[in-house]
Amino acid sequence: MIEQINNFFSLEMIYLWLNIGVIPFWIILIFFPNTKICQIFVTSIFPIFIFALIYGYLIIEIFKSEYNFLNNFNLYLGIDNLLILFENKKFLIIFWIHFLSINFFCGSWIVKDSQRIGITKVLIFFPLLITYFIGPIGLLLYWIFRIFSAKRMSLFD
Repeated sequence: MIEQINNFFSLEMIYLWLNIGVIPFWIILIFFPNTKICQIFVTSIFPIFIFALIYGYLIIEIFKSEYNFLNNFNLYLGIDNLLILFENKKFLIIFWIHFLSINFFCGSWIVKDSQRIGITKVLIFFPLLITYFIGPIGLLLYWIFRIFSAKRMSLFD
């Protein structure tokens, strides 16, 4: 039974479910940010918990394969070393989970912050959409909208 579960959760299947699985969350975040469903399932700890479970599962799988984790520090020595690290598909998916979860966290923060200071959901549509694809630029765009909408800016907010 455990072998069947292990076979089902192949790297390709995990990658597929990650990519398809985040789409409903982003749709709710972009189009329905003020709903109770968004509050309960999307801007809560729920999606991050799912990412963390998958992340933990992959770490355990890598650990069981006797992977030398100390070699990971070589990624700081040059881009070629990073490329070597990404040859391991399990590690590549772990970094993909990083990308998805951080962008999603930023999107959730944009929604919560815009609700807190009273920015309309129409105005945050584009920053959220851009955050989905290229996180830092969407976050910067939101900050620009935030400055003009809230008419105040604080570095510690």
